[in-house]
Amino acid sequence: MTDDLPAAEDLSRHADRKAKIKAARDRMMAEKTGEKGLILVLTGPGKGKSSSAFGMVMRAISHGMPVAVVQFIKGAMATGERDFLLQHFPDLCRFHTMGEGFTWETQDLARDIAAARRGWEMAKEMILDPANRLVLLDEINIALRYDYLDVAEVVSFLRDHKPPMTHVLLTGRNAKLEVIEIADLVTEMTVVKHPFRAGIKAQAGIEF
Repeated sequence: MTDDLPAAEDLSRHADRKAKIKAARDRMMAEKTGEKGLILVLTGPGKGKSSSAFGMVMRAISHGMPVAVVQFIKGAMATGERDFLLQHFPDLCRFHTMGEGFTWETQDLARDIAAARRGWEMAKEMILDPANRLVLLDEINIALRYDYLDVAEVVSFLRDHKPPMTHVLLTGRNAKLEVIEIADLVTEMTVVKHPFRAGIKAQAGIEF
């Protein structure tokens, strides 16, 4: 087995390289002293946008930070995230499901627009509430994509009225350029493989 171990000279070179990397990393981190409430966007055609967003919600809750969730598209169907948060963290998470389901389910444009407007009014209320440190606007990008909401209004509100230390997280595919431009962080999920294409239906614990 000892014949498979690196030579002492190789180990020394490895340690030197890692020490230099650590020193450079420490210098970089020492320069990063700013702190602010971020605008974060999770978009793209791949799965995982809302899943990632709820991971951030759980991270904030673990730090004792109150959060609020406003869902723009999802309707009354039960989801694991909503049931878990309302059952275990009702004091730290306010959860508002404002949508009425996917647009191909409602088939009513006026109703979809009205639901989106109600969601946006709730979103503004949650963002302005100083108690909330993180506000998730789940699938708002879809409402913006279909022009259920005025993107200029949403952008101007986030830019001019969001409290300085409040984080706002926007999810949904096809994020508009105006939203991307004001965001501090933008992540695009891509599709490599998806079981739905192989005839596998959405499954509890994975999709909802």
